[in-house]
Amino acid sequence: MPSCNINKSSDQGQVLQRCHLIVWDECTMAHKGTLEALDRALKDIRDCQAPIGGVTLLLSGDFKQTLPVIPKGTRADEVQACLKSSTLWHHVMILSLTTNMRAQLHGDQMSAKFAQDILTLDDGKVPLDAAGQMEVWPFFSVVNSVDELKHKVFPSFTENNKSTKIVIAVANVM
Repeated sequence: MPSCNINKSSDQGQVLQRCHLIVWDECTMAHKGTLEALDRALKDIRDCQAPIGGVTLLLSGDFKQTLPVIPKGTRADEVQACLKSSTLWHHVMILSLTTNMRAQLHGDQMSAKFAQDILTLDDGKVPLDAAGQMEVWPFFSVVNSVDELKHKVFPSFTENNKSTKIVIAVANVM
């Protein structure tokens, strides 16, 4: 059983006692044992038996992407190790991001199309050809040189590479 070896009186323990929010990005790759170890540690450190020791835990990730890697494991082993298989999962409130902020803020039609193409792939709605194979040609561009590739990937690089402008955006949540 995984555990977090953080002492209540350590610097880390002191931070976790005062903590109100923990953000865990790309959580879908984590083994459920790590979530359960964090739960036990926070309950102990904070002297609170509420789930995750009463701290708000923001789990961020996409389960359509990478699941936990289980060496020499089967798909069933990966699913069993997934956070959704944890006894803590019933405490999770699922919120979905619905707006591609890059496309919306910058009026970037290429980003909007790419985001829609990814959703089409994720949802398994890509048309099949006569041989029953996925038609992927709408999802990529052919280039003939490294310079053309650079321009496709970074179309305004020379104009924007020294920009210090920072954009902070919050996506709409369902």
